[in-house]
Amino acid sequence: MSAPATAPRVRLLALIAVLILAADIATKAIGVALLEGREPVELLGGLINLQLVRNPGAAFSLATGYTWVLSLIALGVVVVIIRVSRKLRSTGWAIALGLILGGATGNLVDRIFRAPGPLQGHVVDLVSPFAPDGRVFPVFNLADSSIVCGGALLVVLALLGRELDGTRTPSKKESSATETAGE
Repeated sequence: MSAPATAPRVRLLALIAVLILAADIATKAIGVALLEGREPVELLGGLINLQLVRNPGAAFSLATGYTWVLSLIALGVVVVIIRVSRKLRSTGWAIALGLILGGATGNLVDRIFRAPGPLQGHVVDLVSPFAPDGRVFPVFNLADSSIVCGGALLVVLALLGRELDGTRTPSKKESSATETAGE
């Protein structure tokens, strides 16, 4: 049985990506407006701290000083997801890729349009769990969360044998049971 048509899945992917991008831009704009020059704002008894951090690197502040390379990688991710979407027939994959596309685009917008300049801009991070300043867990933003959740969903889909085209790859256990039954 073939999977449903590609177009609805691509629309879902695009809708999720646009919603994530809009929410990321909005939360960063609000964060900059309200948190610039302020001490961290403690929420839920310190479980969550809101703090403005401008990150020139990748996740966990890796690759600091290579912002232009990170910008090109993010641009590559966007292009690959758009190209792969032509084969998309899986709702799970559409959701996962939409999350990743929205997050990658959100951070790419920062890298292109924020100081110190195009392809070198620092990403705005806002959320610091458990303690301010990223002492316990790195400071992150909505785009980062979206990328991580999308990546985790892709891992789950792969473990379940769910393919981009909507088909399901049988597990080794299922394959050997089928072979045994056929003998």
